[in-house]
Amino acid sequence: MFDRPQSGERAVLVHASPDGLPDESEREEFAELARSAGAVIVAELVSSRRRPDARYFIGKGKLDELRSLIRMNDAELVISSAALSPSQERNLERELRCRVLDRAGLILDIFAQRARSFEGKLQVELAQLRHLSTRLVRGWTHLERQKGGIGLRGPGETQLETDRRLIGRRIRQLKERLEHVDARRTMNRRNRVRAEIPTVALVGYTNAGKSTLFNALTRADVYVKDQLFATLDPTVRRLELPEGEHVVLADTVGFIRDLPHELIAAFRSTLQEAREADLILHLIDASDSDRWQRVRQVNSVLKELDAEQIPQIRVYNKIDKLDGKPRITNNRAGEGRAVWLSAITGDGIPMLKDAIARRLRQKTVRRVIHLLPEQGRQRAKLFELGAVTSEAAREEGGWTLDLKMTEKDLKRFLKRENLAEQLDPLPMSPSATAANE
Repeated sequence: MFDRPQSGERAVLVHASPDGLPDESEREEFAELARSAGAVIVAELVSSRRRPDARYFIGKGKLDELRSLIRMNDAELVISSAALSPSQERNLERELRCRVLDRAGLILDIFAQRARSFEGKLQVELAQLRHLSTRLVRGWTHLERQKGGIGLRGPGETQLETDRRLIGRRIRQLKERLEHVDARRTMNRRNRVRAEIPTVALVGYTNAGKSTLFNALTRADVYVKDQLFATLDPTVRRLELPEGEHVVLADTVGFIRDLPHELIAAFRSTLQEAREADLILHLIDASDSDRWQRVRQVNSVLKELDAEQIPQIRVYNKIDKLDGKPRITNNRAGEGRAVWLSAITGDGIPMLKDAIARRLRQKTVRRVIHLLPEQGRQRAKLFELGAVTSEAAREEGGWTLDLKMTEKDLKRFLKRENLAEQLDPLPMSPSATAANE
């Protein structure tokens, strides 16, 4: 077994795929990910196998070719675009005698470099530990040894078991801290709901220009750079709309294809801003030839977050690269469906603000709902949404709640919780009553 070096960024990229040769856009995006992490790309290898090798993922011939590339270019790191199992990483490191990383590990490293806030650092550390916990048996033989020394000989934990226990303890600590942070974030959302301040979430593929647009809309000073995952930490600012209306605009972490599940789980509280938003601005790079594939990837993550039903405005950014003109298209209700603009020049920003204002002008309704004793969770959710104006206990058990919320939110809540039959019917209008008589 070799001693794993702690530094070294000269990397060989392995574009490996079980579904045929990766296309040019996938290869370029993966190379950009590696550069974003600080890697110096010295060589690239393309491999495609109908059935990945159980030991190395790539075949023996490609393994020999990869070994030669490492030797010729003095490479210190191999990064695979395909997800590798812990045993495959261990076997490759043993054969190649250098560090081996897959796409998930690469993205986790980028996130670790970019996180600045307390919450962001906690989330990244949690994701890294979850990823590491499956890979403790990789390149370290000392982890399998029994602890020795005076007082430590005999039955006891191996070093591997100790490390697993320590990682498990740290994961529990991080979860507890994040629960406290999430509680504060939930309280802030609840206060905004009670104050009837709508929330607009800004989502999009990484490097689509979200931070630039966020700064242009709110006059904030969010860090902007032309690189993948330039900013990770969530930012919330007040946005003033035409006619003096105000909304809260929440910037979220950028999405990317095959975003590691560890990250989606760790950043779920951050992405909750998108899940609980009244409107989503889906930012799209209009100059990207693969933009429709990017749109599908973003919608896939939104579906995983149960946010695919939230109304969207598609915002096509970077029209300055296409010499295009700002414009807007409406849906059948006359509301803005898509806006073409340039966040860097400001062209089309007023159109977007008008579209946001029109989509958020919704009718607030007052209704009464009767909940059963076993529906305490639904009752708590309504209080969390700030929708309850008064409450009374029922003699037969349960509660009667007076609600005040937007018609859209009420319909969505009733459908999700299957409570439509427990809502009091609307009173008949005077004209309808006269007609029945």
